[in-house]
Amino acid sequence: MTNYINVGKNKEKVDALALATGEPLFTDDFFLKDPLHIAFLYSPHAHARIKSIDTSEAESTPGVALVLTYKNTPRVLYTSAGQSYPELPPYDMYMFDEKVRFVGDRVALVAAETLEIAKEAVKKIKVEYEVLPALFDIEKAEKDGAPVLHDGDEHTLISSAIYKPEKNLVARISFIYGDSKKGFEESDLVEEATYYTHNASHCALETHVVKATFDQYGRLVLITSTQVPFHTRRIVSSVLGIPISKIRVIKPRIGGGFGSKQEVLFEPYVALVAWRTKRPAQVVTSREEYFISGRTRHAMRSKIKIGAKKDGTIVAMEIDDLMNAGAYGPHGPTVLSNTGAKVLPLFNKINNVPFFADCVYTNLPVGGAYRGYGATQGFFGLNQHIDHITRLLGIDMANFVKKWHIKSGETSEVFKVIGEGKTGHEQFVTSCKLSECIDAAAQVIGWKEKRNAKRREGDKFYGAGMAVATQGPGIPLVDMGGAHMKMNEDGSFNLHVGATDIGTGSDTVLAQIAAEALRVPFEKIIVYSSDTDMTPYDVGAYASSTTYVSGNAVKKCAEKVASQILDVASEMFECPKEELSLGLEKVIHEKSGRMLSFKDIAYYAFYTKNQFQIEDSASFVSPVSPFPFCATFAEAEVDVKTGIVKPLKVVTAMDCGVAVNPKLAEGQVEGAVLNSISFSLCEEYLFDESGKVKNASFWDYKAYKTTDLPDIVTILVPSFEDFGPYGAKSVGEVAINTPGPAIANAIYDAVGVRMYNLPITPERLLKALKEKDIS
Repeated sequence: MTNYINVGKNKEKVDALALATGEPLFTDDFFLKDPLHIAFLYSPHAHARIKSIDTSEAESTPGVALVLTYKNTPRVLYTSAGQSYPELPPYDMYMFDEKVRFVGDRVALVAAETLEIAKEAVKKIKVEYEVLPALFDIEKAEKDGAPVLHDGDEHTLISSAIYKPEKNLVARISFIYGDSKKGFEESDLVEEATYYTHNASHCALETHVVKATFDQYGRLVLITSTQVPFHTRRIVSSVLGIPISKIRVIKPRIGGGFGSKQEVLFEPYVALVAWRTKRPAQVVTSREEYFISGRTRHAMRSKIKIGAKKDGTIVAMEIDDLMNAGAYGPHGPTVLSNTGAKVLPLFNKINNVPFFADCVYTNLPVGGAYRGYGATQGFFGLNQHIDHITRLLGIDMANFVKKWHIKSGETSEVFKVIGEGKTGHEQFVTSCKLSECIDAAAQVIGWKEKRNAKRREGDKFYGAGMAVATQGPGIPLVDMGGAHMKMNEDGSFNLHVGATDIGTGSDTVLAQIAAEALRVPFEKIIVYSSDTDMTPYDVGAYASSTTYVSGNAVKKCAEKVASQILDVASEMFECPKEELSLGLEKVIHEKSGRMLSFKDIAYYAFYTKNQFQIEDSASFVSPVSPFPFCATFAEAEVDVKTGIVKPLKVVTAMDCGVAVNPKLAEGQVEGAVLNSISFSLCEEYLFDESGKVKNASFWDYKAYKTTDLPDIVTILVPSFEDFGPYGAKSVGEVAINTPGPAIANAIYDAVGVRMYNLPITPERLLKALKEKDIS
């Protein structure tokens, strides 16, 4: 690897000390003078039509400034998905509607002088509902006679999207290459199974918080915990009819997002209250609101059928996915497409592949963006199915994957036909170290010794399992990053980026990339991010795009600034630019050895001759999405008496290209691994017969804590991605896709029971053990 001075180094996060001492301002730390506080009335019914709504008593309550319902809010269809325009999800929601579609759907809001007054006034709103039949089962959603959730003017902007609200269909994606019928007939072994993944909460410690105020020019300023400030500005403008020029969106520090804040959920409501009353306004949601009225991971059913030869050659693979959108469809088409687009290319040598996927409406909480974004659901079943096939054939799964996974220089038919919710295009894998990842993780876990070892201590059985996955940074030819830089007199630089740091350390990583291009110490880069007035356009933090997409924009911008520095130095040296090179904080004249410091160059440019500000901007859109790869090996303890599964050691080896900041990359992997273990073993929404969430609190919704941590080992396997900034790819999402199926495979290794449903709770495992008669 090139001897970089900033890239590949463990630089301290630019906000580390401030975060540790409580200095950075999170959204709720911003003080508003005499703001209106907002409380919502939520639907108690899963499916109902509002026959009448009386807000007079609430409006007459002392301290109430405004009450909003479907009667006095814009009748504008939109999607809350924070995606690039035109969005792929259907425009299927209004701020408020005459129809409610899940328990927790918004019916009205009250803005009042205090939150207590607002909550009391909400109770005074009288609503008469016509309760409608509810739909909770995805298998029934498209059948004749099923309740229809969306029967109005809902539409999608993408003419090629298959959207049939009259059949509760949010999106349909399918493709076929080869002849699967013939492939299955030619197979020596054909195995079929159905796997289920479930709804889960993002569990960000900071809930949704939005504040609105006005600047000295009367412009609306939104301070919000968002991953997508520029999409937020556009959507608020579109829904409320406020010109974009009148809106500024600022993203402070964020207390966790994981996709939950890639939704424009509360910003239009707070903005409208402020705009109508000409007063500051705010909403700070409770944990219960975060659970019931926020977003969840999409639940999915995946049927997988694989036909193979005795030597392990997979002749045909058929996948039929059915995904639960919940009551509305934000991210439905894109998450659905990723269950194929990110999953199927991993084994690219299968010649016969039909893929069918539907996303349907139900009267349950809304699915949205969640770390792993479809790939998590797809890889859970596929990794177990590969484990099952290789066991039947007597082949080590690790050796099988190493033989058959996609390699550098190879492509996949899938790339051509399916992208992230859009038509795909041909691309080739330009870097892949998955085999090396498998070898590294297998050695650390002791794979050869522990797999099939049949270890037991009393009621406790022990097993080992593995899983592999990929993901992909950004959406090719769609997602864009932007950067602007200017030089200061002392040779420091201001870097303004639209990219959104949500705790991932992206401000730090982007500063490292800029410093590398300019050959200055990392500390000489002053970062400011995520302010729609002050920073260039960027899609925001999602799709693992920041290091790759925004990082390329930063590198491109810094190189343009470096070129200007050389131009000024050429004038000062009175020599051709070609004779100059960048040294550490200086420009060197190669022939004479003479040097000019960056400080000298800045002073000359600012004050001496041909004065100008050394600065430039750049944007970047990638033609490809270079895959990161990872392999996870897990050792698990299975207590057949209690049904408790205890992961003992989880080893993940990661090919993320060049890790710009190895420690931060390791932190991303470890966070994703823990997230996956928690999701796979205990996190789960529980609903009563009416569709109401029964466990909308951390008291009842179990999530892993530090006391639950297994031994987590992260290995960064170096590779170099030609398209990436200094060889980097992405790291934030891919590792969430593997621990779940690795643990499920370890359970099978331990007790011979295949767990098809997530989460793998003691109750589910005991039931499976009883059916298997293991004791």
